[in-house]
Amino acid sequence: MGSKNKLKRFRENETFSNLFQPSRDTLLNDNFKLKGHWQQDYFKNDRPIVLELGCGKGEYSLGLSRRYPDKNFIGIDIKGARIWRGAKTALAENLSNVAFLRMQIELIEHAFDKDEVSEIWITFPDPQIKYKRTKHRLTNPEFLKKYKNILKPDGQIHLKTDSEFLHGYTIGLLQGLGHEILYAHHDIYVNTEAPQEVVGIQTYYEKQFLAKNKPITYLRFKLK
Repeated sequence: MGSKNKLKRFRENETFSNLFQPSRDTLLNDNFKLKGHWQQDYFKNDRPIVLELGCGKGEYSLGLSRRYPDKNFIGIDIKGARIWRGAKTALAENLSNVAFLRMQIELIEHAFDKDEVSEIWITFPDPQIKYKRTKHRLTNPEFLKKYKNILKPDGQIHLKTDSEFLHGYTIGLLQGLGHEILYAHHDIYVNTEAPQEVVGIQTYYEKQFLAKNKPITYLRFKLK
C-alpha cells in the first residue's frame, strides 16, 4: 500500500465513531474513559463483551458480530491502515455491536477493567518461533496474566492459528500451569464436529493457508 493511501486511511480513521485510538500515555495514566464503561457508554447495553486480539482487517470481529447480535465485539490491533477496513465495513453495514480499538495488546489491562470481558479470540497471531521472541507470543504466561485480570471468572479464550508450533506450545503451557483446556484440534477442517464459529468464519490469510492445504488449529480454554 502506498504512503498516500495509508495517510488517507489514517485521516479517515479519525472520523470513525466506532474506532478508538487512545495514546500510550492516556492508557498508562488510566485516562482512557471507556475502561470499565464499554457496555454503558459505548454499546448502551449489558451484553457480553468479546475481544479479538490482533484483528487485522477485522474479518473475524465482523463475522462474529453478524453471527451473534446478542454480544458486543471489539477488534484490537496496532496497525491503523488494517483496522481501517474493519471499522469502515462495520459502519457501512450498520453493525452497532462491533467496535475497534487501535492500541498495543500489551496495554490491554489499561483499556478494560476487571471482569469486563467475557471472551477473547486470538486469530492467526505471529507465532514468534525464535526463543528470544517468546515475550511477544500472545499466549505466553505474562499475556495470560493480563487476560485473567480482565476476564470474567468463567471467561473463555480461543486460539485459532495455522502455526502447529504455537498450538503445541500453548497446550503444553496450559497443562503445565493447570489451566483448563475445553477443546483442542490440530486440523479443524477435517473435524466434522468443529464449532461453527470456528469453521464458518475465515480471514483473508486463512483462505490462503487453506488453498495451500495448511492445517488450521483451534484451541479453547479457561484460565484457573
